[in-house]
Amino acid sequence: MAGNIDKLIINSPHQEPQQHWFYDRENRNFFIKEGRRPAGYVMATPNSKAFDDPGIFVEIDIVNKIRPRVQAWRESGYPGVTGITKRLLEHWQAPEERKDRRFFFCQLEAIETLIWLTEAPAADKVGIDIQGDGGAFERWCSKMATGSGKTIIMSMIIAWNFLNKVTNPTDARFSKYALCVAPGLTVKSRLQVLQPTHEENYYEEFNIVPAALMDKLRQGKVIIHNWHALAWDSQDKIDAKVEKGYLRSVDKRQRMQISGEAYVRNVLGEMSNARNIIVLNDEAHHAWRMNPEAVGKYKRTGSSKDSAEEATIWVGGLDKIHEQRGILKCFDLSATPFTPSGKKAAEDALFTWIVSDFGLNDAIESGLVKTPRVVVRDDSERTKELKSRLYHIYADDEVKDDINRKADETEPLPDLLINAYTLLGLDWKETKKEWDDVGHKVPPVMITVANRTETSARIKYAFDHNQISIPELCAPDKTLQIDSKVLEKAESETEAVELNIESDEDGDETPKWTKAQQAELLRLTVDTVGKEGEPGEQVQNVISVGMLSEGWDAKTVTHIMGLRAFSSQLLCEQVVGRGLRRVSYDVGDDGLFEPEYVNIFGVPFTFLPHEGGEGTPPPPPKPKTKIEPRKEKAEHEITFPNIVRIDHVYRPQLKLDWDKVNTLEIDPYESITEAELAAIISGKANPKVKSAIGLEQIAEDTRVQSIVFRIASTIYNSEKRPNWKGSKEIFLAQVVRIVEQFIDSDKIQIKNDLFHQDDSKRKILIILNMNKIVQHIWSAIRSDNTEKLTPIFDKEKPIRSTEDVRTWYTSKPCEWTEKSHISHCVYDSGWEASEAYFFDKSDLVESFVKNDHLGFTILYNHKGIIRKFYPDFILRLVNGDYMALETKGVDSQQNKTKREYLNEWINAVNNHGGFGKWHWDVSFHPSDIEGLVKKCMDKELA
Repeated sequence: MAGNIDKLIINSPHQEPQQHWFYDRENRNFFIKEGRRPAGYVMATPNSKAFDDPGIFVEIDIVNKIRPRVQAWRESGYPGVTGITKRLLEHWQAPEERKDRRFFFCQLEAIETLIWLTEAPAADKVGIDIQGDGGAFERWCSKMATGSGKTIIMSMIIAWNFLNKVTNPTDARFSKYALCVAPGLTVKSRLQVLQPTHEENYYEEFNIVPAALMDKLRQGKVIIHNWHALAWDSQDKIDAKVEKGYLRSVDKRQRMQISGEAYVRNVLGEMSNARNIIVLNDEAHHAWRMNPEAVGKYKRTGSSKDSAEEATIWVGGLDKIHEQRGILKCFDLSATPFTPSGKKAAEDALFTWIVSDFGLNDAIESGLVKTPRVVVRDDSERTKELKSRLYHIYADDEVKDDINRKADETEPLPDLLINAYTLLGLDWKETKKEWDDVGHKVPPVMITVANRTETSARIKYAFDHNQISIPELCAPDKTLQIDSKVLEKAESETEAVELNIESDEDGDETPKWTKAQQAELLRLTVDTVGKEGEPGEQVQNVISVGMLSEGWDAKTVTHIMGLRAFSSQLLCEQVVGRGLRRVSYDVGDDGLFEPEYVNIFGVPFTFLPHEGGEGTPPPPPKPKTKIEPRKEKAEHEITFPNIVRIDHVYRPQLKLDWDKVNTLEIDPYESITEAELAAIISGKANPKVKSAIGLEQIAEDTRVQSIVFRIASTIYNSEKRPNWKGSKEIFLAQVVRIVEQFIDSDKIQIKNDLFHQDDSKRKILIILNMNKIVQHIWSAIRSDNTEKLTPIFDKEKPIRSTEDVRTWYTSKPCEWTEKSHISHCVYDSGWEASEAYFFDKSDLVESFVKNDHLGFTILYNHKGIIRKFYPDFILRLVNGDYMALETKGVDSQQNKTKREYLNEWINAVNNHGGFGKWHWDVSFHPSDIEGLVKKCMDKELA
C-alpha cells in the first residue's frame, strides 16, 4: 500500500481510542482519522486479486448500537447497578488500587458491557436485540483481540457474579457457580488462576477483588475443563460404569433415564448439585452449532471434520448440562468469533451474539500487541504486480505445486523458499545479536506455519543440514518441529501426564518416555518457548503444520514465515496473532506503549496498515531485571499479618474531648453551589436564554436535624459489626448526640467569611461536604472511645510473606541487595535508593523489603471512600522488632489520614501479640532515616 507510516501506535491503552488509521481508496493511502473505529471486521472483496485492495469493512451493528449507550451509562455513574457492582467498578478504576498495572480500556469496556446488559435500567436497552445461536441458553460474546487480556475479563465476570450472588442469594441475575471451558490442556492449565483459592489467583494478583471481599468470593465454585472432558459416553459405557461401581447401581429400566444425570455429575463433579450456573467459553470460536451447508462441506472435503466434531462435543455437552441444571448465561470470549458457513472461507459467519468488540487493528493502534511488519517490496525483477514474491510465498507458481506434493524430507526446498528463509534468517540473526548485546538470556523466535507434514519435515531437514546459510539458526537442538497429531493428543488429556526420569544401569539419568509422556514433553516444550528455566527456554526456530496451539503465548516471537493457503483474512489474523504477545507493558512519556515488532513473510495481511522505514530487525525489548525471592537469602524472609479489616470495640459510654478534636476546614470554592444553563440553538449556546440551578431550595427544605441523622446513620451503618457491647439503639443515640455537638461547635471552619456568616450557605456546604464530615467525626470517635482493636485476618491466607512474591520483570532502576529476601530493590526515586542503601549497610537493620508486588496494604477511609495505602518499606531490626516505614516529601491531609490508619493497624497487630513488636514512622528527608530507626530502637529500650 502506498505511503509510509512512522508509528502505528496512536492511542493510549488505558483510554477509549480517540483516532484510527483509515484507508483512503482514492489516494491509496492511510491517514489518521479522528474518532474511534466502528466495531466490525474486514472481508475480502469478491474476485479481487489486487495487492492493495483494502477489502470490505462490515460493521457489527449491534455493537455499534450498544457502545454509545454503555458510554452514556458510564458517564452517568452506572445507574441501576447493585451496591456490590458499583464497588467493583470503582475498585477497578481507582488510581490508588491500580498502582502496579492499570486495566486496559478494552477490558473495562468488555465487563461494563456485560454489566450494562444485566443491570442497567430496561429503558436504556430498548431496541437492543441480541440474536443467539438457536440453542436453549443465552450467549453473549466479547470479541477481544489476541493479547488484550481475556483471562482478566473472565476473572472479572466470575467476581461480579459470585460477589453479587453471595451478597444477595435471591437475585436470579447472578450465579456463584462457574464452568470454564478451554480448547485444550494448556489453556485449561493456565485458567487455574480463575480458582479463587489458587495460590496465584488473578483476583489477588491483579487486585480484581477488594481484600475485604475475598472471603465472599471463595464461597463460589469454579470448575475448569478442556472441551474434551465434555464428551458424553454411550449408553453402553454408562452401563459399564454402573456395573463397575463408578456410578450408583440402578434398576435397568432407569438406566436410559439416568444418562443425562450421570453425565452432569461426571462433568461437574463437586459442583454437580448446582443450579443455574454460568459458563465461560475461552477461545469460543470452537463452540458453534453446525448448519446443513457446513455439514455438506465437511462431507465433501473432510477439511474441517475435526472442527465439526469439536464443536458438536463442546456445544452438545453444554446443552446436556443446561437440560439437567440450567445455564444462566454463557459468556464467550474469542479474538475471531466466526463459524464455518459452508460457503467460501471469506464468508465465514460472524457470531450474531457479539456485544463488544476490540479487534486486532484496535489492539495494534493501542499498543496492546506487537506491531506486525509485512514484507511488501523486494528488489527482484518480477515486480509487474507491484508486490513482493515474499508477500504470499505459497501462492508463487514456483512454490505452490512443489510444496503440495508428498515429497521425501531430503528433497530440497524451492529456491524462492530458501531465498526467503535466508533473508528472514539474516534479520533474525541481527535481532539475536542485539538481544545478546543487552543481556537477554533467551533467543528471539522464528515460527513457520506450513501447509502439510511433508513440507514441515523438509524445512526441518533443510535447517538441520545447513541448507539455509544462517549457521546460528541451523541448530537442531534449538529447533522444534511440532507434530500436530502428537500435540493434539496431549492437549486432549484432561490432566497433565506425569513425567518421570529413570536411571539406567550406569547410573546416568536418561528419560524412558512412554508415548503419552513424549506427547506431554512436546506440549510442555511448546508451552514454555522463551521462558527461562523451562523445557522451551532456548527454542529459537518453531516449525508447525496448520495452526499453532490455541493459547500459545510465547512473547519472544520476532519473525513469522507463512507457507499455506491464506484463503481469508481470518486465517491471516489467527496465524499472525500467535506472534503478537508483548514483552513489556511500560508506558512511555507520551502515555503510549513503546512499539515491539514482529517481521512477517508469506502472510498476505492486506487489510492492515504497516509501518514504513528500511525494514530493520525488530529491536530488542528494553533490558529487564528478574525480581524474585532468592533461596540463598531465605534468612531475610519477612512475614506479616494479612488483615482485611480492624474491628473497634468501643467503651459503653461514648464521649469526646473537644479540646483535642481537630478543626475541619471547608473551602466553599471546592464545591459547586450554582450552575447556569444556556439554551442550545444550531449547536451553540445562546446567552440570551438562560436559567440557573441553585441549592437554596435544598437548604430551605432540609432541617439541621436531618443532616445530623444522616451523618450519624452513616457512622452507625459502618460499625454494625459486633463492636458494641450494649444495644445498637443506645450506640446510635450517642453518635447522634456527638454529631449534633460537632455541627453546633466551632470545629467546622468555613474559609470564606460570607459563607461562614450566612447560615443558609453554611448548611449548603455541610450538605455538599457530608463525606468529609462523616470521616472527621468518625475518626475522632474511634480515637477517643476504642477500648480494643481486633485485627480480622484473611481466612484463606492469614499470613503473607516475602516468599509469596511472584517472579516479575522490570526495566526500572534496581540494585541487588544483601539483606532483602527479594533479589533486587526497585527504585522509584533516588531517595528510595539512598534509603535502601542505608538499610543494606546499617548495623541496626537485620532485614528489609521494599513493598513492591508484596501485597502489604493498609485500608483507610478518605472522603468517605475506602482506599489502599502501601507503606514503602518493612524493616526487621536487630532486636527482632518490625518497622513499617513510609517516605513522603510533601505532607497533606490525605497522608495524615493514612498515618492514622497505619497507627491503628500497628496497635491492632501489637494487641494481637502473635506477630512480634511493630512500629511505624515517616521519613520526610533522606537524611532523617537513621534517626528514625534509632528512635524506634530507643522506644523499645524505654
